[in-house]
Amino acid sequence: MTDKTTRITLLDAVLAVALILALGYGIYRIQVQLHYRWDWGALPQFIWRYDAEAQRWVPNYLLKGLITTIKLSLWATVLAMLFGTLMGMAQVSRRLLSRLLGRSYVEMVRNLPPLVLIFIFYYFLSDQLLPVLGFNVLLDCCGPTPRQLLSVLFAPADQFASFASALITLAIFEGAYIAEIVRGGIESIEKGQWEASAALGFTRAQRMRHILLPQAVRRILPPLAGQFISTIKDSAIVSVISIQELTFQAMDLMASTFLNFEIWITVAAVYLALTLPCSLAVNRLEAVFSRHHRRAA
Repeated sequence: MTDKTTRITLLDAVLAVALILALGYGIYRIQVQLHYRWDWGALPQFIWRYDAEAQRWVPNYLLKGLITTIKLSLWATVLAMLFGTLMGMAQVSRRLLSRLLGRSYVEMVRNLPPLVLIFIFYYFLSDQLLPVLGFNVLLDCCGPTPRQLLSVLFAPADQFASFASALITLAIFEGAYIAEIVRGGIESIEKGQWEASAALGFTRAQRMRHILLPQAVRRILPPLAGQFISTIKDSAIVSVISIQELTFQAMDLMASTFLNFEIWITVAAVYLALTLPCSLAVNRLEAVFSRHHRRAA
């Protein structure tokens, strides 16, 4: 058996000491050189606040931003899965037009700065497309119950157009990477399985649905889960179009309170609390599939 006992070497100790010294020096620079006055006691009021009218505690800026970030990430992942799966399948299609469409989408999105995409889609979707589709009229005609449901699942009615623009833009951006994951998973299936299934009389659609996709799904699930982590982190970029997610709320609070380090350290800890469990779950998923692959081999 392989010895998995963890040993602490001299290099490990030296690196640990260097890290502690660097952290201490950073705190010293902030505390002494910048004359920064820490005020961690002011942060709780920006997470929860007491509503005197409702006589209960309600979420405040940072918690509202966290909720918006979670909703944006979840819905963007669902929509990106749709875009990515369609474009990934298009790239392995026998039709030239489908392959060109899928490849053009992937290359265009992946080779443009996300900030540029955000502004292009925001101004086009929010100012042009959504009004033409009648979203504003539809929202005005909604009763109290649908509007409340819309607010819980997505965003308040007055912010829905901006939220939808950010959601679609983020989904289009993440979908390009998912498309490559799907394409790679399908093309990783051995060529002999295509030939064997064709010899049995399966059509291309039947081969894809019954033989290739079930195997490809097992191979692409770990990277898809990793892409969800990227979506959570990438959601911060929509703060530039005034989507009131966690980063936007932090910037707003920083400008009004000047609690620069306290706010950004808290925001970093919140993002870490969101992404670290997902990362551990991805590692666990990869280990499970790796064991399954070894047993099958």
